[in-house]
Amino acid sequence: MPNTTTLPGKDYELLDSGEGDKLERFGQVMVSRPDPQALWPKKLSPSEWKKADAYFNRSADDAAWQSRRQIPERWTIDFGGLRFWIKLSAFKHTGIFPENQPNWDWMREKISKVDRPVNVLNLFGYTGGATLACAQAGASVCHVDGSKTAVTWARENAELSKLDEKPIRWIVDDARVFVQREIKRGRKYEAIILDPPAFGHGPKKELWKIESDLLKLLEDCRNILSYHPLFFLINGYASGYSAIAYANNLTHLFGKKGELETGELTIAHSKDDRLLPCGIFARWSVS
Repeated sequence: MPNTTTLPGKDYELLDSGEGDKLERFGQVMVSRPDPQALWPKKLSPSEWKKADAYFNRSADDAAWQSRRQIPERWTIDFGGLRFWIKLSAFKHTGIFPENQPNWDWMREKISKVDRPVNVLNLFGYTGGATLACAQAGASVCHVDGSKTAVTWARENAELSKLDEKPIRWIVDDARVFVQREIKRGRKYEAIILDPPAFGHGPKKELWKIESDLLKLLEDCRNILSYHPLFFLINGYASGYSAIAYANNLTHLFGKKGELETGELTIAHSKDDRLLPCGIFARWSVS
């Protein structure tokens, strides 16, 4: 089985979870936020949970972060061999998905083992974790996201990680539109990363729905794959699908060639041996 569990570290740890919430530490800041996967009792006492500097409050009228004490508007952490700006932003996000760290290690290993140029396309790239990990390993990367805010954040993370001089193209565009343009340009990529939301919008309010748009995007990605591909990774969150569904699509793209791995992305608690399930993945690579 592939190692897909994020372990506690110096600047990030999952302290507790349960009853629909999780308690995390990002650097010196402790936060509590919802997590629908946490369908079990909490282990820490209510007084320990109330030590959180901020919590994401859900009500019938509003959903927003609330602070118990003054915290910075944003702050930096070291995580997964990179540096990130952390900020309490809308939809309970903080700027990183810690569960992705094992995939970053996997991509670094794949890239560093080949003695040839590797061009990576990172679609739905968010704040750049996968982009920076691939650039760090020596790849040229094209980072695409429909949010200008996310792309700016990713560029700032590149500067923090001292990777801003690496060959990274920063693109604000709808993933589907961009891939179609790349087909017309005849551009090819040795590796493709997809981290699609279940629902979202592009920069021109293009509607994305995974159930109706993923298959066409995957078919278009086939047309920009190099004749000597290195890997293809799909992550999934909150869409109700199994990792097997993603694996079936990669089998359609690659047949029986290479190595196909599937599973869940999890985070280990720092104070006990429980795992918090956070998403699914399917990844193909050359054998």
